[in-house]
Amino acid sequence: MAETLRDILDAAERGVFPPADGGTTIVSRPSPRDAGVIAFTAHSVVFTDEDPDWVRRTLAGTDCDRLAATMNARFLAALMDRTGRASDTVDVLLTGAALPGEPPLALAEIDDPGHPRVASARRRRDDVRVWAADGGVLVLGRGVAGRWEVAVEVDEGARHRGLGRRLATAGRHLAQGAPVWAQVAAGNARSLRAFQAAGYRPVGSEVLLSARACGAGRSRTRS
Repeated sequence: MAETLRDILDAAERGVFPPADGGTTIVSRPSPRDAGVIAFTAHSVVFTDEDPDWVRRTLAGTDCDRLAATMNARFLAALMDRTGRASDTVDVLLTGAALPGEPPLALAEIDDPGHPRVASARRRRDDVRVWAADGGVLVLGRGVAGRWEVAVEVDEGARHRGLGRRLATAGRHLAQGAPVWAQVAAGNARSLRAFQAAGYRPVGSEVLLSARACGAGRSRTRS
């Protein structure tokens, strides 16, 4: 197994995943900001600086199928209590390979720190950049373990026209030749369809634990 979360993510982007053996790998947090859990097929990764023995004991004591233990509400609540952190939701984690050239969509880079999507991204990511399209916004920044993460938002009046898919595709052109990651709330089927139509592949589920209290209305990737 790889030794760092970044190694694991880089391998997953290439289609190489941890062994589907029902196990859990525990690695250090990649930064003071980021902690959480990623569940791949039949193998999970917990990134935390907490005692690994505590993590394994708590997982073993979770009353559920062991393959589901890391995403079980009781384990996640225990981990949040232990770390003093909070979480918004369980996300589907997707990745898309870089695409060459300019995005086939008219975009204008903007500086709008007051936009709710931008404010949320700057709490969670570094090197945040923002582009506006007619009816939507695309945000790109470096998130967990330095990976490029994309978020999109489509105005209500511009929905059902494929704009979310085109914005998500544009993110693959804008990440300086690197793969792009997206986190989409598991219940947001519309956004999931948009990202999959844009060529992103689901690789697992993810729960991020924030040192800040959850705020009303905060969300992950939407389109």
